[in-house]
Amino acid sequence: MQLMKFRMLEYSVVLFFSNNYAIWTSKLMDRNHVQYKVIPVPRSLSSDCGYCVRILTKDLSVVKGLVEEHQIEYDRFESFEGIT
Repeated sequence: MQLMKFRMLEYSVVLFFSNNYAIWTSKLMDRNHVQYKVIPVPRSLSSDCGYCVRILTKDLSVVKGLVEEHQIEYDRFESFEGIT
């Protein structure tokens, strides 16, 4: 029997006030080759929007700079660990 190996990665999520901002941010991440995933907002976090953008925490400063440079409104950034 082969055991699957999992590793814990530290992620951050960007919470938005609307789904449109999450979509715009995902397109911005594509254009700038930043690894991301659009996911439902974790229940442990609150937001007015149902979706957030998950990024690797190591990319946090780059993403924050891009979001602010393009004037995309966001609620906040939150960190958490996840299994990949």
